Amino acid sequence: MSPMEVRMKSAENRRRLDVKAHLSLANLGNTPIRNLLHESAFTSMLYLERRRAERAGNRFVLVLIDVKNALAGDHKDRTLSTLSNAISLATRETDIIGWHVEGDVVGIIGTELGKAENETIEKTFLEKIRTVFDELLGQERASGVSVTFHFFPEERGEDDTDHSVNIALYPDLNQKKDESRRLALGLKRCIDVLGSLGALIVFSPIFAALAILIKLTSKGPVVFKQERLGQHGKPFKLYKFRSMRTDCDSRIHEQYVSQFIAGKVDGNESSEQKPLFKIQKDPRITSIGGFIRKTSLDELPQFWNVLVGNMSLVGPRPPLAYEFRAYDAWHRRRVLEIKPGITGLWQVEGRSRTRFDEMVRLDLKYARNWSIWLDLKILVQTPGAVILGDGAH
Repeated sequence: MSPMEVRMKSAENRRRLDVKAHLSLANLGNTPIRNLLHESAFTSMLYLERRRAERAGNRFVLVLIDVKNALAGDHKDRTLSTLSNAISLATRETDIIGWHVEGDVVGIIGTELGKAENETIEKTFLEKIRTVFDELLGQERASGVSVTFHFFPEERGEDDTDHSVNIALYPDLNQKKDESRRLALGLKRCIDVLGSLGALIVFSPIFAALAILIKLTSKGPVVFKQERLGQHGKPFKLYKFRSMRTDCDSRIHEQYVSQFIAGKVDGNESSEQKPLFKIQKDPRITSIGGFIRKTSLDELPQFWNVLVGNMSLVGPRPPLAYEFRAYDAWHRRRVLEIKPGITGLWQVEGRSRTRFDEMVRLDLKYARNWSIWLDLKILVQTPGAVILGDGAH
């Protein structure tokens, strides 16, 4: 055995002796053991930590320990007490411990991560928890305990294709769906189905006329399909009447949107010196495209998206993947809390003449105050916003 291996073995033996000493004290009642927070309390703490992280830009880690296999069988209460002891010994005093799923999954919220790499944090914690679990439960039973790590804000690279959010970090979204809200959401879906089906029938002559005009004025398909991100970041195909040439470069819009989200667009493109979310005098737009975009007729095919359930009549606009990648952590909440829609609070109150942060705040305000009556109010206001065309390009 090499000198290095001897030192590593000695360090491991010392750590195991320290663990056994701590366990002995714990059994004597001299080590304070933190009680596990109930699921509702732990969910509230996780919600608050997300908000703190969004404001301060700090990271935290949610560690989930699936203990249901270890708790199976006899002596469940005693095993749970042993597991609680083990988790307390392996965590810091400032860590928050509770039930992520009552009786099945224990959650640990670890803050103040500093600049440590995610891999380093995972390795350090696993070494602690496995050593303690092995000593308390025995290796066979400890092997039935699984541990996963979830970092907030979620990090994504340019090449990532999966933009769905990690719902483990947002258990409060499911808690909000009490019986009355489920009933209201069911009614919202009924309105979506009936409204979109009626719109597809009523506007069918306009569909036909626009299809002919688009075909006569430019080459390419009548309907443009584009991948957007729906609720919880799940992708779907959004349909629009094509308003641009087929040979245009999407990097023009990508660059503009990235600057707009970052607050670098000063709005000088507007005659009123107000910021715009869409590019004025976009060279990619066809001769008929400018008209159908100005009147929002290009969005009529999205009634099909509503009918099949990808979207709602009312909700935040669904973002493109490269828009989502440019979001700050708090911006991403606009794709979490409610299904995207054709029209929304932003469209009737701000539309394109709104800074991005203000647009997101309007979307979050809508999600926070959502009701059937608010949807109906927005639907009534939408035709006026479209006719006036304020901020539409």
